[in-house]
Amino acid sequence: MESGKLKVLLSKEEIREKISYLAELVSRDYQGRVPLLVCVLKGAVVFLSDLIRNLKIPVEVDFMAVSSYGSSTVTSGVVRILKDLETSIENKDILIVEDIIDSGLTLSYLRENLLSRNPRSLKIITLLDKPERRVADIEPDYCGFCIPDEFVVGYGLDFNEKYRNLPDICILLEFQR
Repeated sequence: MESGKLKVLLSKEEIREKISYLAELVSRDYQGRVPLLVCVLKGAVVFLSDLIRNLKIPVEVDFMAVSSYGSSTVTSGVVRILKDLETSIENKDILIVEDIIDSGLTLSYLRENLLSRNPRSLKIITLLDKPERRVADIEPDYCGFCIPDEFVVGYGLDFNEKYRNLPDICILLEFQR
């Protein structure tokens, strides 16, 4: 990795502490229930892995892949489901696990799609939120960090499939806004 292109925004220690805190909230709120965590691939898989290791309740897990970016750093506004859930979510408590909410267009589409399948409840947990960029009317129920309007990579987030393996969340300096 070219360190001159990256600036650490959130350290792995800060991320670990925040995920522990989020897991406490989710464990408390879903006590006595078994939520289905719907991980939005690919970026949220690292967050999901650390989150479920910290949860103190039983959970089920499924995955969806959606895209509105392609190889760009700006959303196209057109959302495509690339991989759908393998199980029915009717009458289940759903927790969408997202890595980052930017414009909110993808997540808004996903939320409406899942609500049409009649879950008992549906909430959203995101590690990162960029409220400055929001164009869709959507807010997470659980949020790790509100971050500035910068293009970030690491901890599962990528640019053209690079940088996902970084332990920290970093600003990709070549795309500073």
